[in-house]
Amino acid sequence: MSTIEDPAEDPIDDLSVTPPKTWATGVPAVTHALEYSLSQTSVRRTALTLLNINQAKGFDCPGCAWPEPAPGKRSLNEYCENGAKHINDEATSRRVTADFFRAHSVADLGRRSDYWLNQQGRLTEPMVKLPGANHYEPIGWDEALDLLAQELRALDSPDEALFYTSGRLNNEAAFLLQLFARAYGTNNLPDCSNMCHESSGCALQETLGIGKGSVTLDDIHHADLIFVVGQNPGTNHPRMLSALEETKRNGGKVIAVNTLPEAGLIRFKHPQKARGVVGRGTPIADQFLHIRAGGDLALFQALNRLLLEAEEAAPGTVLDHDFVRTHSTGFAEFAEHARKISWDDVLAATGLPREEIERVHEQVLASKGIIVCWAMGLTQHKHGVPSIREIVNFLMLRGNIGRPGAGVCPVRGHSNVQGDRTMGVWERMPQKFLDALGREFGFRAPTRHGLDSVNGIRAMRDGKAKVFLGVAGNFVRATPDSDVTEGAMRRCRLTAHISTKLNRSHTVCGDTALILPTLGRSDRDVQAGGVQFYTVEDSMSEVHASRGKLPPASPHLLSEVALIARLARKTLGADPAIPWEEFEADYGTIRDRIARVVPGFEDFNARVAEPGGFRLPNPVNQGVFPTPSGKAVFTRNDFTMPHIPEGHLLLQTLRSHDQWNTVPYAMNDRYRGIHNARRVVLVNPADLDALGVADRGLVDLVSVWHDGVERRAEGFVVVSYPTTRGSAAAYYPETNVLVPLDSVADISNTPTSKGVLIRLAPAPSPADR
Repeated sequence: MSTIEDPAEDPIDDLSVTPPKTWATGVPAVTHALEYSLSQTSVRRTALTLLNINQAKGFDCPGCAWPEPAPGKRSLNEYCENGAKHINDEATSRRVTADFFRAHSVADLGRRSDYWLNQQGRLTEPMVKLPGANHYEPIGWDEALDLLAQELRALDSPDEALFYTSGRLNNEAAFLLQLFARAYGTNNLPDCSNMCHESSGCALQETLGIGKGSVTLDDIHHADLIFVVGQNPGTNHPRMLSALEETKRNGGKVIAVNTLPEAGLIRFKHPQKARGVVGRGTPIADQFLHIRAGGDLALFQALNRLLLEAEEAAPGTVLDHDFVRTHSTGFAEFAEHARKISWDDVLAATGLPREEIERVHEQVLASKGIIVCWAMGLTQHKHGVPSIREIVNFLMLRGNIGRPGAGVCPVRGHSNVQGDRTMGVWERMPQKFLDALGREFGFRAPTRHGLDSVNGIRAMRDGKAKVFLGVAGNFVRATPDSDVTEGAMRRCRLTAHISTKLNRSHTVCGDTALILPTLGRSDRDVQAGGVQFYTVEDSMSEVHASRGKLPPASPHLLSEVALIARLARKTLGADPAIPWEEFEADYGTIRDRIARVVPGFEDFNARVAEPGGFRLPNPVNQGVFPTPSGKAVFTRNDFTMPHIPEGHLLLQTLRSHDQWNTVPYAMNDRYRGIHNARRVVLVNPADLDALGVADRGLVDLVSVWHDGVERRAEGFVVVSYPTTRGSAAAYYPETNVLVPLDSVADISNTPTSKGVLIRLAPAPSPADR
């Protein structure tokens, strides 16, 4: 076993490289999960967390949003390696107290790594950094919330405030946050979805009239063919591998589309099955397409052209004419465009042989039920929205929308990011929602669209936003253009973060800065009305309860619901007349109001009391498409592909295996064979030869953008790796500095973190920097 570094030590890179794994999970995953868990807390607390995580009467994993099986079909160990790490990282016995902040200045903390900051443990009491001060110091809850409320009331306009949240927030707190922001007078509700799956929402809303996926876990199990595109389930949502194993055992096929050979998509060893412990496990991908970065649009355009040609060759046998005729619009224009797609363009964009694409086409023709799953490998490209629209075209051609074993499946990587959006945390909520909210609470909600994450950074940079409230998350490390983002945050009059643990955002302060510590997912939540539970929504629209079991990390912690309710009361007073105290005392009263405002949540309290909760209705699965035409929309998507000049590479940022969002839990990425280091860049050996760069050479990564600003990530070791030609990969958040703020996806405004044009520059010696 590797050892976990002392939390007082900042780890030093000491790179070692082994061959990439060709399988994922198995016994090593159990070993690593327990090793990390026991390094954080006691055997008893570890057992308590692992026996309750993702159970019907337990708490939801704070990691990914992959759904659980029905209560009667769940394992006693319904979690993955990374889920075990996530929950015990939160349940750690380590504590950050006032003495810690006295010992470490803000400047000192700013020099520490993300790993070190996280390893210090749970925050225990509210802290403030006053103007001109170098240290945080303790502050009482009333004083802290009064300070934040005074700053909010002193702004010239409510639109000078930003209310950000990550997908860690629960439904009840998310509903209160957006209610508070809108009662205050702004729609400035940026969230983490702006930076990951906004392209999915934009594309699906335009084509199907819904902003989320359409499939269930049962659909995954019984699909004939599943595409897994731009996604690494082995690291980011490992329980998906169990579902794909079930697909394979039921006779379904899987096609993986990725620029990297991801171990989990090659072979999966289920750690709770004998075949995963002593056997060879289950091969997952029947075909693995090592596509060029940004080539997914061209791939699906080629498949659509092949389907149209197959229909012409055998009329009435390939396309679902009833679906096309009855449930869709725009087919003729789409088909005319699709027939003109050039094979030369397709092969250049994908880097795949035509024969390989035609093999996929044969699988498609042999399959009645097809699901396409995708993640940020699609959404974080400039043409992410057209790529997903083309996937919808592909599914609609054979009627693979709204029927069992078929549909769209954007796989979200954070536990309640979908629920936050359902609850109204979006800067562009539809007028129907705003009207319902206003009627329920007796005020007129603002109608002007607010700022998303990228535009929020611009507003802070330009002095137009002056107060930032972050509810969960690590904003400055999740966002692009790190130097610009940090400079923008430092221009604020006040920055405040509601957090469970220390992170980099706490070290990037406005004139005044607040750290407001909150309960974790695993903590017991007791309010005036008794023990509380809250709810979350997973990637497949299942809404269920989550009940913390552990004693809170400190008696001074407030729940997110309590924090938001108290802040709202102090900021707004009695106008409008919203019962914030009632909401804090009893979360069921919040759910009663949600039931009257948010469609699909009728009789919320009764339905969520059922084991496993309930599934929100999806109109697409009833043959209803809430688009302006009332039909699903075929779209014309112009061919495009990234242009990579000679001497350059297209960089994608990604997670290591020992990482959750912006937080590394160790310095390893064992499936890719990277150990004891994070500042590495993975490059195809043929590209290294062409660039004249040596394997294990030391380079700076320099992004190339038309604004003329040099963005540089210093001191990376080059590792020869089987990426596709012309592409490179490196870990975020270390490489977020390379993503220009203005390099965003068309329509969705999502940062293009999977398509960063870079060059490798020889790294100067430390003395020359």
